Amino acid sequence: QVQLVESGGGLVQAGGSLRLSCAASGGTFSNYAMGWFRRAPGKEREFAAAISRSGGVTGNADSVKGRFTISRDNAKNTVYLQMNSLKPEDTAVYYCAAVARPYGIGRREDDYSYWGQGTQVTVSS
Repeated sequence: QVQLVESGGGLVQAGGSLRLSCAASGGTFSNYAMGWFRRAPGKEREFAAAISRSGGVTGNADSVKGRFTISRDNAKNTVYLQMNSLKPEDTAVYYCAAVARPYGIGRREDDYSYWGQGTQVTVSS
């Protein structure tokens, strides 16, 4: 059983940056592809970014391309989401997710087996 704990959320002005972290425990981290999803107020949870188990493959949603970067440190059992040029529409609860997957990434909620509790990101205009 894998446990995921997100951190790094907060309040930031539009145009600012935040870096989210997700610490994993309870499994061999390098066996898991990782993803970040988000749920804005009144909306469905949506895909933001994902990274393969080795870090060699990444993918972003169109809405965050060029602004968000996903990375991982397998030695620290941690995945990161660097968020730059933040916009008010990025306001959401951000969730980390994991799945044991030999290659590639997942872009759907159903692709993932384990979820964190989420961290709130609020972008003021």
